[in-house]
Amino acid sequence: MTLVLVVDDVAAMAEQYAYDLKRIGGYDVVTADEGEKALELLKSAAVDCMILDLEMPGMDGFEVLRSLERQGDEVPVIVYTGTGNYQRCIEAVRLGAYGFIDKAEPMERVIREIETVLERRRLRDEVAVLQRRLGAESSLVGNSAALQRLRESMTRVARIPSPVLIVGESGSGKELVARDLHRAGTERHAPFVAINSAALPETLLESELFGHERGAFTGASTTRKGAFEAAGRGTLFLDEIGELPLAAQAKLLRVLEQRQVTRLGSNHPIAVEARVLAATNRDLEAEVAAGRFRQDLYYRLSVHVLRVPPLRERLSDVADLSSHFLATICERFGMRPKKLSGDALQVLMGYDWSRNNVRELRNVIERMIIAADGDVLRPEHVPLEIQEQSRGMATAAGDRSFQALRAEAERQIVVAALDRNDWHVTRTAEELGLADHASLLKIMRRLNVRKEGRTGLD
Repeated sequence: MTLVLVVDDVAAMAEQYAYDLKRIGGYDVVTADEGEKALELLKSAAVDCMILDLEMPGMDGFEVLRSLERQGDEVPVIVYTGTGNYQRCIEAVRLGAYGFIDKAEPMERVIREIETVLERRRLRDEVAVLQRRLGAESSLVGNSAALQRLRESMTRVARIPSPVLIVGESGSGKELVARDLHRAGTERHAPFVAINSAALPETLLESELFGHERGAFTGASTTRKGAFEAAGRGTLFLDEIGELPLAAQAKLLRVLEQRQVTRLGSNHPIAVEARVLAATNRDLEAEVAAGRFRQDLYYRLSVHVLRVPPLRERLSDVADLSSHFLATICERFGMRPKKLSGDALQVLMGYDWSRNNVRELRNVIERMIIAADGDVLRPEHVPLEIQEQSRGMATAAGDRSFQALRAEAERQIVVAALDRNDWHVTRTAEELGLADHASLLKIMRRLNVRKEGRTGLD
């Protein structure tokens, strides 16, 4: 039930408003005859909208608005006046009021204004949630050399309309790379459409990609655009492209070459402009050799190839990632922010995360948050299987050079030592046996180790 607070020093006016709002609008209504009382009420009641008289003795409506701004209270406010001085109402809007009405307005008009304000507030809250979600999930986190190289490669191809093949292990962040490429591209305001090739039955895959006409098959009761059309001038992201059946591969190749699609049940080709990004955790060259993936399609998709490094190749980023996940998960759960101790971080940095990479780390952080009663996550909160498999500073070689391996190992050592010493540079330099703090600062600059944006690490 919507709760409305009416603030007016004339008790009879406030009570009449309360009665009419309840009778006509169906709202729950509370009243206050002073600005101070209104502010006190807001602390104990979940008010959805406030109707505020501007002309009151003592704390007037303007001072109430200023107090709300100082306190960070975002309750929507509609000001009303009986003086007819709308210039003062406009001034109130500048101070944060959502709108204004005259006390002589019919109650139906007042209710419409309340509903408009509540809808604006709802939409604003939805946008805020989406922005937080995008901020939490839509960017690559970390400053390791491996991630920096990936970012540099992304910058080079972001504005080129050619297809890009994104390769990497499960959970390493391939879709994040695709979304970042879209945002950095020339059509960032156009749609981003993602299709998981492995999640769709073969019978529906072509319909999802190319669309269908009404009656094209049983259940096709309406005409439907496919993903290529839906993406418009934007981006079509084909995840798990290695799972695409051979028949669908042939049709996808034809679309990429001809830049047009034909809906199922139609003979009329439709021009398409979407840029195609594809991702896979498979070795597509091996799939081509085994006859499971078309060679011509592979060459068409791999005009540019981006390799997303697995987390074990950038273990020094575990600190930044853990901080990021701690902040976003605690916010989503409505919990007080928690911190990760330096020795717990060292356990996490000693695990290779080969099962599901960054996604696995995120799940582990969530489990630790739930397991910890206090505000600090310690080694005993790390899941037992992670503790048992952690090997200190072991680093997988992969296909990296000796210099890259050495730089990553050095970065892990420095990050772990800084976290153990609460980022006190002098103490960390002493622990590492360096001459002075200036020597450590020089190493930190060389390895791109910095504290900016780090929260939740103790």
